[in-house]
Amino acid sequence: MMDHHIELRGVTRAFTKNGEVIRALDGVDLAFARGSWTVVVGVSGSGKSTLLSLVGGLDRATEGEVLVEGRNLGALTSDELADFRREEIGFVFQSFSLIPTFTALENVCLPFVPHGVARAEAESKAWAVLEQVGMTGRAGHLPGELSGGEQQRVAIARALVNDPALLLADEPTGELDSRTGDKVMEILRKLHQERGMTIVMTSHDPRIAEQAPAVVRLDEGRVTHAAA
Repeated sequence: MMDHHIELRGVTRAFTKNGEVIRALDGVDLAFARGSWTVVVGVSGSGKSTLLSLVGGLDRATEGEVLVEGRNLGALTSDELADFRREEIGFVFQSFSLIPTFTALENVCLPFVPHGVARAEAESKAWAVLEQVGMTGRAGHLPGELSGGEQQRVAIARALVNDPALLLADEPTGELDSRTGDKVMEILRKLHQERGMTIVMTSHDPRIAEQAPAVVRLDEGRVTHAAA
């Protein structure tokens, strides 16, 4: 039996807007193997970001089950979900989400704050992941002093500093030009090979889908294609 890291069983996420029920995801059944890299594609509003939010424990399904490492996220308390996110998952967002008054190094250290990790230890680990993404030379710079591609590298380093088993990336190249986006993809590809983590990322860019080992296509909240 395949070793599934993530499973979605009959997952629906419904919202009510202006009195109308909108199904952002509608009866989704999916499984992601441990150590796999999957790109979820689809037009805006197809349910890509909702899927990542459910897998990452940022939102809860209206119906069905979301299991990560065999744990039913719908059965966890809010505190348990917070612990799960800190310990198991790295998040990368389209907008980088860096604190503008913190240096690159300080931004990468942020995930250690809730754990009370000593500053020297946090900075040592942060420096190591900045080295992996080629950003040690810019460690002392503020986000505003970095290019978009450099900011995304810092965001990737921050996502990896806790050594998560699962990396979720929502349109990580969406704010970048194609050349810079290709560089970010190459970094992710290298990190995937070196760390063996499971990666699920979203994209609306057909070029990104062409580079992916596995692709899932969503249309109006439903899976229309899933292939390794």
